[in-house]
This record gives sequence, structure tokens and C-alpha cells, in this order.
Amino acid sequence: MSAPSMALLVDALQHPECLGVLRPGQWDLLIRQARQADVLARLAAGAQHAGCWHAIPPQPRMHLASARQLALRQHTELRHEVLEIERALQPVGLPVVLLKGAAYALAGLHASRGRRVSDVDILVPRERLADVESALMMAGWVSTNRDAYDQRYYRTWMHELPPLRHMRRGSVLDVHHAILPLTARFTPDTQALLRSSVAVAGREGIRVLCRADMVLHSAAHLFHEGELEMGLRGLVDLDALLREFAQAPDFWDGLVQRARLLDLEWPLFQAIRYTGSVLQTPVPARVVAPLQQRLSVSPWRLRWMDALYLRALRPDHASVSDAWTPLARWALYLRGHWLRMPPGLLVVHLLRKGLSSAYPTKARHDQEL
Repeated sequence: MSAPSMALLVDALQHPECLGVLRPGQWDLLIRQARQADVLARLAAGAQHAGCWHAIPPQPRMHLASARQLALRQHTELRHEVLEIERALQPVGLPVVLLKGAAYALAGLHASRGRRVSDVDILVPRERLADVESALMMAGWVSTNRDAYDQRYYRTWMHELPPLRHMRRGSVLDVHHAILPLTARFTPDTQALLRSSVAVAGREGIRVLCRADMVLHSAAHLFHEGELEMGLRGLVDLDALLREFAQAPDFWDGLVQRARLLDLEWPLFQAIRYTGSVLQTPVPARVVAPLQQRLSVSPWRLRWMDALYLRALRPDHASVSDAWTPLARWALYLRGHWLRMPPGLLVVHLLRKGLSSAYPTKARHDQEL
């Protein structure tokens, strides 16, 4: 049993020139799906880049223009925020190594076109985490999560500090010391990622991951997430990265080698399978078949993976869901937690979170104490 088609949204993302011929009912559905998937500004950016912006009818164009303006404003604010973070980390002698959307924007990649950025993610060495946190606190960033369990959970098992918010500007900063949790099944070497990072526009104080690592981090982040309601946005990121980087003749071979070195072959396999299935991302056959063989992926396992991911990696909208979609999302939510931590810790964590949800008043009281 296959899920409803989302060809309308995929075609609009991949072939923006088709936007000029859509009927009003199609526009209504497309805008709802794109907004739910957080890719409405991407549609606008795609139309502008393809030169078909003025072929879009005025009413839907207003929705796209609004989303596009918000994304542009976020990018402007992001650049200012990155300079502030660079200034804050100067006393500890560390560069700002950007991750995800902030990296795409500062590096000027195609993946940043129309991509909304709500916070800034940076990567630092774990052994310098205390120095980094102190420097950021001196510059005005503070943790807004005062729950004792959450603090211990982040600092003992996770790959990042609890989110920091600037007291004056309200900006949110996620400080990572790894790209996956310390208890995860896969353990990429943070030092290898930092050593291969590259400066942005010649500024040594602002850096991004190298191209292969950028793809692998995006894949690891998406396919270790338990909550995939925004999964299509992650796939669109990967599609844009792969299409742009594949213009280099040695990219694919380097990507596969780097995935093996960083213990990220599984996320890479999933990334190329589902960007290809959903967005028709071109991947050479010489990359896919050996990777599948090396990972010993059986046809039975592939069928189960497809049944789950091809439902969960969709906008959280009734028009592209079926009766099995909630089950697929729930199963992958559990899988995401299973990949993050060992069984004993997982049971304790889920029980704790379940009780906190069931008794929110007591949880707030405990937090205040």
C-alpha cells in the first residue's frame, strides 16, 4: 500500500518553471504543504532563480514573497550573530565552526537559497567546552533550561550543551562538541571534522565543515532524528548539497571514503537512497551498489526502510499521509532514540519524559525548586 502522491510539491521544488501553469486549487494545496514542510521560502527562491517569478499569479506570489522576505531577514541577522560569536570566542583562541543552515548561508551554498535559519549551531572541541561556555556567558548567552535532569542529560550523554539564548538579542545558539550523541551507535571523530574545516571567504575565525563532512553531517542529523515532521526540508538540503558538490570530479569517491573513515556509511546510504527516491537526486551507480553491498543491506530490510521513511519524510499534512503514516513516524521516533543511547538509559529517559508530560505541574514545581 503506497502513500498519497506528493508530486505537486516535489515538482514545484525541482522544476519551479511549472509554477506559472498551476490552477488555483493546486496553489492552495501547494502552499499548505510547503508551509507545513518549511520549504515555502525555497519555492520562492527557486522561482526567482529560474526567472519565472512574474509568471506566478499575484495571490500565491504574496505568500511566497512573505516567506522569502522572512528568510532573507533571518540570513541578515545570522551574519551579524556569527560576527558576535566570533568576537566572543576570540579570548579562548577558537574559530567559529558553523554547522547546518548557518554554514550553508555563510558559505553561499545553493542549499541556503530560501532556507530559514532559526538558530546558530557551532562545533567546538569537547576538551574546550568549559572555556567556550564561560566565554559565551561573559558575552551574554545563558542557558534557559533550568531543569536539573535535562542539564545532566545534555552534559553527560548528548553531543551539545543545552541551548543558549542571548539576554539582549534573544538569539539562540547550540554549542556542539560532536555531531552525534556520545552514546550513539556511530561515533564520528570530532577532531577529524575540525581539522578538515575550511575558512569562509578567507576569514580564519569563521569556518565550515569540508564539503564531504557537510553532507555526512546533514545525513547523520536527518537519519538519527526521531522526529521527522520536517524531514522533507532535510532531504531538500541534502539534494542541494549533493547536486552542487557533485560538479567536482572526485567528489563521490571522496565522500564514500570519508563516510567510511567517520563511521557514517549507513546515514550516507540512507541519504542517497531517499534523496534519489523522493527528489530524483542523481547519484552514480558505482557509488550506490558497492555501498549497499558493503553494508549487507538485504531486500527485506530495504522494503521495511522504504515503508517507514517514504511516509515519515513527508510534510505533516493530511493530503500526503495515509493510515500507516502515524505508525511509521512512531516507529522511527523509537528508532531515533534507540540509536542515541543504550537500552537501559533509553528506558529510564523515556519513562522520565513520559512522567514529565503526564504531570507537567509537578515538573514545573521541581524545576523552580
